[in-house]
Order: sequence, then C-alpha cells, then structure tokens
Amino acid sequence: MLKTNFLILLFIFEIYLIKIIVAADFLSEKPDFLKSCEIKKPQFTKCSTESIQGLFNNIENGIPGFTAIKSFEPFTLNKIRIAQGNSEAVNINVDLSKLKLYGLTKIIVKESKVSSKDFSWKTTLLLPKMKIESDYGLQGRILLIPLNGNGKMILHISDLNVVLYTKTKLYEKGGFTFYNVTDTKIDYNLNGFQSYFTNLFGGNKDLEESTNLFFNENWMMLAEALRPVLTQAIQDVLLDMLQKIFHYIPAQFFVSDIPTPKELYGN
Repeated sequence: MLKTNFLILLFIFEIYLIKIIVAADFLSEKPDFLKSCEIKKPQFTKCSTESIQGLFNNIENGIPGFTAIKSFEPFTLNKIRIAQGNSEAVNINVDLSKLKLYGLTKIIVKESKVSSKDFSWKTTLLLPKMKIESDYGLQGRILLIPLNGNGKMILHISDLNVVLYTKTKLYEKGGFTFYNVTDTKIDYNLNGFQSYFTNLFGGNKDLEESTNLFFNENWMMLAEALRPVLTQAIQDVLLDMLQKIFHYIPAQFFVSDIPTPKELYGN
C-alpha cells in the first residue's frame, strides 16, 4: 500500500513537473552573463553595450531552456524573396531558400543605445567574418550581365559594420515586461566581398566560371549593386532572431528600471 501511494505521488509530481516545463515559455531567472542596467544612470549606454555583448558571447549554448532557435552557428531561415528595382547596375528578382548564415556568434557590439521614450534601440555591430549559403532562384541582370538560373549561392563578407535600428513594443507576460521586436532596419559598410553562384547559365561551366571570376574581380561594384538584396537578407535574419530571443528573455533583465506597458502607454 505504501509503495502504491509512493508511485501515485511520484506520477502526480511528474505530471506537475511536465506542466511547469511546458508553461515556462520564458526565462524567469536572469543568467549571470546578462548585465542589468538602469536607463536613468549616466553610464547606461556603456553598461547596455556590455550587456548585449554578454548575450552574443553566450548566445549559442548559454541561454537556459531556449529552444526557439535550434542553432546560431549556422543560423537558418527558410525563405527570403527580394525584388530589386530597375537601375543601370541591377534589375533582379531573387528567391533565397534554405539560407544558412555563419558568424553571428562572433559579433562585436560596439555600442547599444536604448531610447528612454519608446525603448527602441540603435545598436552598432561588427561581424568580422560572415558567410551566407543559400539555394537561389534568380531572374534579371547584374552589372549588365543577364542572369536566369537556380542553384547554390555562397557569399563571404569581411568586416561587416552594421548600424541596427530596432523598433519595439513593450508587453507583459507572467509578471514580466518583454520587448516585442516589430521592425529592423540597417545601414552597413564592408571591407571584403566574395561570391560564388552555381548553375548561372543552365550548366555552361565555362560561362559560369568566367562570370564568377568577373564578379570577384569587381567585388566592390557587385557588393554595391547587391546592397538592397544584402540589406533585406540581413534585416530579415536579425528580425527573426531578435523576435525569438526577446520573446523569451524579459526586458528588465537588460533594463532593470524599464516601465511596465501600462506605465509607458497608459490604459
């Protein structure tokens, strides 16, 4: 009888534990690597910069219980569709699928500013090395070269300096205040760009190789021509990543004196 009661209690405890685990869709205890900062203090930007750097330093395996993103190295995204308007340099429609981005775990945070009015962010980042692999579908022209193909795309980018503008809306969950990241915009510059596209001309290897060689010999022109494509791809990656991270980690783990949504927006 005693053994039976013990097994029943054990079963009830396991069910209760499972319910707790399922219900815990956010982080309720601040990890040691996250630095909390008071936005009203003069050194807030310095503190915030260190806090966001701590997040990126531990982003791959250091966030307890975080499963919304399976991997940061590489970070994956299913699909991006980009239409770039008519210009002398480029006029293309691009579909990217099965996108993999390498380098996010090596981000250097130069500065993290947070607005005390609406809690939007301006973050200056450096990615020393970034690699993008993707299946692509391409129709149009780049640098006056007509292109129409489907294949693999590989981009290597060096010293990518990014200024990230992030819009947020505060909301409450489980007694905590959270950021809902609603939009990302970026400006960037880079110091190196190498590309490789397969199957650009339906299997004509000689033409494919000569075109890839031309692109890489004229990489600055190509990088500038593809600026809208790269901008949207990076913005989409950052938006997807930041939305998932900040739906999981409460905002007050970063800004300790952040207001509640009611305090900021009223009723």
